[in-house]
Formats: sequence, C-alpha cells, structure tokens
Amino acid sequence: MVKKKQRRQSKADSPIVARARLPAATPPQRLLDRELSQLAFADRVLAQAVREDVPLAERLRYVCIVSSILDEFFEVRMSDLIDEMIESGGWGPAAPQWESFVRVSDRAHALVDKQYRLFNEVLTPALARRRIAIVSHGQRSSRQRKWVREYFEREVRPLLSPIGLDPSHPFPLLMNKALNFVVQVEGKDAFGRPSSIVVLKVPRVLPRVIPLPAKLAPRTQAFVMLSSVIRAHLADVFAGRNVAGFSQFRVTRDSNLWIDEREVHNLRQALRMELTQRHYGAAVRLEVLRSCPQHLENLLREQFALPNEAVYRVDGPVNLVRLNELVDHLKGPALRWTPFTPAWPAKLKVGVDMFERLRAGDLLLHHPFESFEPVIEFLRQAASDPRVVALRMTLYRTGVSSVLVDLLIEAARRGKEVTVVVELKARFEEEANIGLAERLEKEGAQVVYGVVGLKTHAKLLLVLRREGEGKRQKLVQYAHLGTGNYHPATTRLYTDFGMLTAEPAICRDVERVFMHITSLAKVEKLTHLWLAPFTLHKQVLAAIAREAAWVRQGKPGRIIAKMNALIDEATINALYEASCAGVRIDLVVRGACALRPGVKGLSENITVRSIIGRLLEHHRIYYFRNGGADDVYLSSADWMGRNLFRRIEVAWPVLDARLKRRVLDEGLKPYLEDTVEAWVLGPDGAYQPPKAGSGGRSAQRSLLEALAERA
Repeated sequence: MVKKKQRRQSKADSPIVARARLPAATPPQRLLDRELSQLAFADRVLAQAVREDVPLAERLRYVCIVSSILDEFFEVRMSDLIDEMIESGGWGPAAPQWESFVRVSDRAHALVDKQYRLFNEVLTPALARRRIAIVSHGQRSSRQRKWVREYFEREVRPLLSPIGLDPSHPFPLLMNKALNFVVQVEGKDAFGRPSSIVVLKVPRVLPRVIPLPAKLAPRTQAFVMLSSVIRAHLADVFAGRNVAGFSQFRVTRDSNLWIDEREVHNLRQALRMELTQRHYGAAVRLEVLRSCPQHLENLLREQFALPNEAVYRVDGPVNLVRLNELVDHLKGPALRWTPFTPAWPAKLKVGVDMFERLRAGDLLLHHPFESFEPVIEFLRQAASDPRVVALRMTLYRTGVSSVLVDLLIEAARRGKEVTVVVELKARFEEEANIGLAERLEKEGAQVVYGVVGLKTHAKLLLVLRREGEGKRQKLVQYAHLGTGNYHPATTRLYTDFGMLTAEPAICRDVERVFMHITSLAKVEKLTHLWLAPFTLHKQVLAAIAREAAWVRQGKPGRIIAKMNALIDEATINALYEASCAGVRIDLVVRGACALRPGVKGLSENITVRSIIGRLLEHHRIYYFRNGGADDVYLSSADWMGRNLFRRIEVAWPVLDARLKRRVLDEGLKPYLEDTVEAWVLGPDGAYQPPKAGSGGRSAQRSLLEALAERA
C-alpha cells in the first residue's frame, strides 16, 4: 500500500539498515547545516551568471539552473524539514525546528532576491547591449501590440478557462509549479453578483517565451513572455468588468513519493497510483509578483496554509526556469561556449572488436571529454554477436528515448537472455522508467526492480560470451562500470569515469551483485567491489582509519576524495580523527558538505573545494595512499546516508597502474590546482570565491584542451 508522508518509515526502520552500525550523534557545532550548505551550492552556481568571462547566454542559463535547484530543494529538502515540524507539533513558532526553518527560509529569500536583481540589473541590460530584448507591454510599439493581440486571440484565448470563486466553484486544485493568475474583478457578473476573485491557469502547452517577427524588431532579437501577453489582455478576458488587481503565482508542493514496499504486491502499479498525486502534494512555497496586492497574497497564503516565511515575492517572471526557452532561441556564437566534440579514446581503434580489445586490458573513459560512443558500441556488438548469450544492465536514469534501450531490445529479439534492473524510484524519473520497464518487458527482456527498501543506483553492465571451440568452450564475462548514468545526453554535460573490463575477478563481483539484486540472495563475498549497503561504508571507514594508522607508524597518510555531497556523520567523524592523527586530506565536494574544515584540533589538515564550471562535476573518486600502494576507487556513491545505507551502490578499484595514474592526473590533481572555478570552504561554512581570473588554472578547461576535440 502507498504510505503517506505522515506515516513513512524512518531509515532505522529499514530491515537492512537496522543491521548496519549507525554512528552516534555528532555535536552540532562539528557539522555544517545541510540545508544551508545546499543553498550555498545554489549561490555558487548563481555566481557563474555574474562572471563576464562566461558567455552571455550561458550566464542566463545559470540563472535558470538556480531556479531548478531551488525547485527541487523546496520539493524535497524543505518539505522534509516542514514535515519534521508537523510531526513534532505543528508548522509554526512553537515547533522545535522552527528556528532552523526560519534560518533556512531567510537564506532562500536572500538568494531569490539576489537572483532577480542579477536578472533585472545585470543580465537584462547586457542582453539589450547585444540587441536582445524581452519586450514588456509598455515597451511595445503599436505594430508589436497589434501582433501580440492577434497572437492572443488566435493561440491563447481559446485555451483559457478562468474559474470564478463562489460556493459552487471552490478554489481549484492547482498542479505543482504550474503558472497561474489570481485576478480580482469588479462590477456585476452575468448573474448580478458583485466583485469576485478569479483563478486563471496559464496553459502549459504554450511556449512561455514567444519570438516577435523580425520585421517588427529590425536588427533585434525580440521576445515577449506568455505571462505578459495574458496580463496585457486580462480586460478582454473579463469583458464588461474592471480588473482591480492581479498577480501571477505559482505554488511548489511536496514531491516526495512514499511507498512501503513491504506492503505492496506490485511496485509498478503502486508507483503509478502515487504519481497521480505527486503534482498535488502539500504546499511548501508560494511565489507571487512583488506587485501582488496584499489581500490577494493573503487569500493565496491562507488557501495553501502557508506561513509568511513561505511566501516569495519576486520582481520579474515567476519561474525563471522557463527562460531556458529564451536561451535556446538566442542566435550568435559569441553568446555560447565554444563547442567541443567528445574525442574517440586514443587507446581504442575505431571499428575494433571490443571483446578482443578488452582481453588486452581495461579501457578507461573520461566523459564528456571522451566519447560515450565506445560504451554504446560495446553494447551494440554484444547485441549482435551470436556468441553473446546474456546481458545484464542497471538503468537509473537513461532518458525516454535511448539507443541503449533499443540495443537491449535488439538483443532480446535475437534470443539472448536480457535482464534489466530498472530503478522505478529514481526521483522525478519514475514515470519515464515505468514506461521503459513496460517497453522492455513487451520485447522479451526480464525486468526487475531491485531490492525492497533500496534504490539501485549502481551503474553496471555485464555481458556473458561463449568463447573457444569444442570442449574448450567457456563463458567469458565482460563488464562496464560507471560513476554516472547510462544517459547519452548527460554524458556530454557531466564529468564521469567509466571502465570497460574483462578482468575476471571484477566481472565475477559484478555478476554476484546482479545475482543479489535479481534473486534477493545473500551477497557472496566480493573480491574487489565495495557494495552498499553492506560493505561500502565499512570499507570507506576502514580505509580512512588505515591512513591514520600509517601516520602513527611515522609514515605519510594521504586521502583525496571527490564527490557530489558529503553528509554522512560517521564518515565525517572518521575524517576528523584522521586529520587529528596528521593525515593530509583534500576533498572536492561539488554540493552540500556538512564537514567543517580548517578547525584547529579537529580538521586543520582537511581542505574542501567545490568546482563550479561549464560542466557538472559528477564523478566520485576515492584515493588512499595506503603506504604507497596508491589505492584508487571509482564509485557511483556519494558519502551520504542515502547512498551508504539506502541504495545499492558500488565502488570498484582501478587495478591497472597506468589507468590509476590517469585517474589521479585527470580526475583529482587538476581540481586541486584549479584557481578559476574552485571555491574553498572555510571553517565558518562560507565559501571563498576563486581569486584568479580567466587566465588562471581551470581543471575543466585544461581537460577539454587535452582530451576533447575543439570545434
């Protein structure tokens, strides 16, 4: 059955997590606030929009990205914080967490205000200097107004359905993040009733950014916003009545899905039912125009049962995410990054037999600098090779239309045993993955949904091939392991490592992981892989402790780790202990980080950097000196509780000395030397921005120049 949030199980209730040794509570002053750290990440992203060495269209896109980050923050993190308050006694000043909620809200308000100031006072004038304009109603010429009116009558008005509020027309149910107008109209309606409130939903099927014809704006790229078109013609919608006040508004809702998998018989069906409710979860944020009349704001706030702190008055378009449409329309190469083409790996000949190549040694791929195409080619050859008898693959995020899925279907049609672990609970990808699972099943693939209570986040592909002749025939395994998703689009935007291998011990470990996921059997002992939720956390803690032990023996200890987030308390405490022992620790953490670095007597040997650049830093790399053995692990897991205890994750070692050196030289060292895009975290939780200008050292730029093909 579907569990509502008020009745959801805690992490400690999980039958698997209950067996893990959870860390003792860490004193708050030793940890940075997770929510504030996440907002600090959004602030660092917004800083990219300020940089004049970033192309103008890309600066605007960063503003859109921040809105997207904030949307998910409210849908997930803020909703959790609010739910904790409700469970402890209510959403208000009496709740124990109220002070934390206000502190986080204040930071979020400041960030939103900064975002709109940047858009209005910096980017809009910069666009105007490039003869790019978003033309408001007051700025339009008579010819432009005529065109806009005709567009409104032809494309917009037929889709509008204003809803007047009265006892027979209560406040409508509004979707999460949908744009609406609230309008007060005066004068009697058709039934002789006086002033009333009307809610007008903005059609989702229409573009939010509309280009004006070139003949109406010579030598200028001119656009109008859909919201401005509707606002300019509200009087036409309510003919015969006076529009006394109005505002755009948007409500953000709790978008978590809560399902007790131990009580459902069909996870796919239960998820499908819950997805119908996702768009209508409890309200957590209300956005209105800064010009919104107070009584209309009060009406909306009361309707959605929100406190004042949850209302965000914005000076510009509500939902800046939709300005991505404007970025896509803009023309001119100087407005965007210089294009690059992911290079074909130097160590791989085009058209080579992938199985023969892997028998000669492992192949390391560094995306997006190097092409993802070798992974596709590996799967393509496996699908068509008559010697291949079985394929197994995990899919977390892969996109609605994916060549990888097409190849899996082709393999199934050719009679191969195809098993696909589709993670139905990948956040905001649930609906797409349900469709993906159904499509694969219809084509003959065996689809499984992983282990009850856990998300399958590991990125694994295993191919079994019959090799040899006669009695010497045997099944040989080949594998691909990745730090990022099997999503061909994001492989051009996210930095990730992938490894193709025929190493028997690693392939055997991958097979055992698949056996665990599909059969729910206990995991056989793994030779090389660290597997969450069973051994990965323990192995990370042991590796950290081992570095401290080396120092106590008078030898150097060294840890370098790169990840998206660092939140797990036990891991942070282990790093503190290693620092106190004298281990030198460098961390590259893109997003939220609860570790407080640089505190004397606690973390003075730890540095934390965050790289914010053109590409999204996504690979997870763990390096431990280990007495000179130089252990290098690649992983799908961040050091967070959810990754270590509530997901199927793997970390695998890079065994080839040449490839190990390459991971260090490309995945870690450039980021420690970055002076252009590296923000350094201080003990107070504040990030110091990069000091060098565009002429400094940039890890991403150097990797693009060294590995990718420049257009």
